[in-house]
Amino acid sequence: VQLQASGGGRVQPGGSLRLSCAASQIIFSTNVMGWYRQAPGQQRELVARIDNFGLINYADSVKGRFIISRDNANNMVYLQMYGLEPEDTAVYYCNLNFPRAGTNYWGQGTLVTVSS
Repeated sequence: VQLQASGGGRVQPGGSLRLSCAASQIIFSTNVMGWYRQAPGQQRELVARIDNFGLINYADSVKGRFIISRDNANNMVYLQMYGLEPEDTAVYYCNLNFPRAGTNYWGQGTLVTVSS
């Protein structure tokens, strides 16, 4: 499975961006799609994730500002980001996890820069 992420860019503090991620093939098994991010000099961290039943987890730092959603029919996952802060600056990675098989896939990353 290949993941293609898009939608990153540069935005001013308080602005919004929407990230998209497309999986290359139909996914039938129980799975979790999510977004992680890695800022310079920092470890990669979970931003948000959603399983194929719609169960969602958010990092505390983005609760109330980011919304994750998915389109199972088209194998897409989205991250709508509002109220962006400079601390949100990072490379954002799309992730697809199959918990039963123990397999994990990553997209190529898309850069989000929040700066005035």
